[in-house]
Amino acid sequence: MRRLFSLIFIAVILALTICAILAKQSRKPVGRPVMILDIALIPPVLGNLIIVFSSDHLLSLIGCYMYYMGMNLVMAALMNFIFEYCHCKWPNKTTMLVFYFLLLADNLQYFMNPIFGQAFEVECITVDGFPYYRMIPHIGQIVHRVLDFSILTVAIVILIVRCIQTARIFAERYYAILAVMLASAVWQTSYMFSRAPIERAMIGYGLFGVLIYYFAIIRRPTRLLDRMLANVASEMPEAMFFFDANERCIWANTPGIELVGIEDENFFQANTSLREMFGEWGKNKAEWTSQQIGKNADEIRHYRLQFQPIQDEKGRSAGSFLRIRDYTEEEKQRRRQMYNSTHDALTGLYTREYLFERIQQKLRDNRQMPYQVVFINVKNFKLVNDIFSKEFGDHALRTIAKWVRTDQSENCVYGRLGGDTFGVLVPVEEFNAAQLEEELGHFVVDDGNLTYRLLIHLGVYKIVDKRLDVAVMFDRAHLALSSIRDEYQTHIAYYDDELRRKTLWAQQISAQLYDAIQERHLRPYLQPIVNTDGKVVGCEALARWIHPKEGFLSPGAFIPVFERNGMIVEVDRHMWRCACEILASWKGRFDELFISVNISPKDFFFIDVLSEIKGLVKEYGVDPARLRIEITETVMMNEADDRMRILSEFRKSGFIVEMDDFGSGYSSLNLLKDMPVDVLKIDMKFLSRSDNENRSQTIVQNIINLSDDLGISALTEGVETEVQYKALAQMRCKLFQGYYFAKPLPQEEFESFCERTSA
Repeated sequence: MRRLFSLIFIAVILALTICAILAKQSRKPVGRPVMILDIALIPPVLGNLIIVFSSDHLLSLIGCYMYYMGMNLVMAALMNFIFEYCHCKWPNKTTMLVFYFLLLADNLQYFMNPIFGQAFEVECITVDGFPYYRMIPHIGQIVHRVLDFSILTVAIVILIVRCIQTARIFAERYYAILAVMLASAVWQTSYMFSRAPIERAMIGYGLFGVLIYYFAIIRRPTRLLDRMLANVASEMPEAMFFFDANERCIWANTPGIELVGIEDENFFQANTSLREMFGEWGKNKAEWTSQQIGKNADEIRHYRLQFQPIQDEKGRSAGSFLRIRDYTEEEKQRRRQMYNSTHDALTGLYTREYLFERIQQKLRDNRQMPYQVVFINVKNFKLVNDIFSKEFGDHALRTIAKWVRTDQSENCVYGRLGGDTFGVLVPVEEFNAAQLEEELGHFVVDDGNLTYRLLIHLGVYKIVDKRLDVAVMFDRAHLALSSIRDEYQTHIAYYDDELRRKTLWAQQISAQLYDAIQERHLRPYLQPIVNTDGKVVGCEALARWIHPKEGFLSPGAFIPVFERNGMIVEVDRHMWRCACEILASWKGRFDELFISVNISPKDFFFIDVLSEIKGLVKEYGVDPARLRIEITETVMMNEADDRMRILSEFRKSGFIVEMDDFGSGYSSLNLLKDMPVDVLKIDMKFLSRSDNENRSQTIVQNIINLSDDLGISALTEGVETEVQYKALAQMRCKLFQGYYFAKPLPQEEFESFCERTSA
């Protein structure tokens, strides 16, 4: 019997060694703790092998020490395994240190046993006719057993808690380990009370190590996994159908049963219903999307089907499954998002970007059909919001959008460009200009409480090159609106070659302005200003462009362009600098002469006019009184208080301020009482438009008298005849300017003119 158990113990040691090696090779986190536990089980089994096989007293003692001290190593390895396997941690570091200290102390007391004999001694008995040394426990051995069983109890409690707290699919792995530990503990306890000569419980510990390896590393709970997967499939929101190798439905989850109307778990009828809904789905062997009409004839349902064949380990067909997901709500949400991204929220028309995209597509699809784009603009729409409220303004925009949709064919594309502007692509033959003029002549918005007539203009561009960028097409249609002069009688304007020529010209000279300033192609011409004696007292600096290709350009060819695009600021700054240069060059020759320079209303928006001009005067050392500041009354139309302050600062700095074109506006007399000016320039051209000559003279006489009473000098410009000059002189006008005296002259000719008239 001793030989039999020796062979068993050797087999157990080999099994534990193999399990330890395999556990080390495992990639699972628990592999290392399993390896350590299996290695730790080898010393106590080896100790028992020595005890059983040996008949020598000393060897038996060595076997006992290996057995008992090895069990402490097993307990340490067991707790290490339990903590990793159950995903637990020590409560704190102190508890862990106490645990290892107790095991170490227990081993130390075994080292003291040869001296004090407090742990155990051995007695010799006969087994199978040979001496066998059996252990007699003392107090130290009892303490050892209490310690090890306490540790084993803690491990068992941890496993029981994990079994209770963990879902069944995972609890099975704890149940298996728990059962093995309980069996080993019971086997060990029965041995202690039986006093059997040979420690059979060690076989249980060896099997414990092997089973730990199996359950922790190898075994998967396939039965429960299958059950869990079935539960998961049953609870999935998608419809699931499973088929056998003959493609007959053998199972469906609840959503699948509801989808095809399976009754009494008669799954075979699912095949027919599925083919009626989706066709021969089983032949595709892949994923695809199908759209079907649901139970409600007015409702379209969207389904995504995924068919997957199943093969066994030998590659033979074992059946298949079909997953059907209803993504109708997702599709609706996607379409809502797409609609919101391509349609204006207020009007429901296309957004600018999507409108351009649709127009490009329409032009590609209809290459032969002639089209034109229409730019729709609401005149002074901001006033509608400011006066009547934003709510009424939004109602007005919705009304316009409804009008835009009216009577549009499938060949048209329309949308909102932004703000109060809309765009339409329409075939040339479908554009009824007469009807549109009639409709726009009395376009009224009515919200039930308020009625208001909107002024709407249409700019039309006939598409010549369909490859042209759509944004450029609408820019040209928009540009056509600039040709409308009678806003209330004409509502439609067309982009034509003349407008295109003007646009190209504006772009051309705008691009050349900075070079013209740098090369001095843009230069001041000086028009003399004389007194009643005909003596030149000053001049006005007027911009002239000597173009290297176009030749002499009159102001009308470029000044209006720069007024519109804001580049007039650069022209004026250049004229101011040139005037200061000329005044500086006149020192010692024409010290009594002044130069008037113009300030555009737009200058005040882009630069600090006061600082700019004061800086130039200082830079060139010019007397401010010799550089006169000439403005028009339109300067005061915006931010009048601020402009009044700036003009006052000019006068305080020694500049003389002139008001040009006095009488050509509507508010001159109203402004005159507060406006800080020194000179009024009276426009004779304005007065000559009257058919009543006596009335014109009366107006001029009264303006001159008014300026005298206010202490303001009067300067009449546009004097072209001797009769006008003498008449104005009799009215006590002191300064004159006009072609009667001289046209605007280059600097050299002006200087010669001054020398001739003063001789």
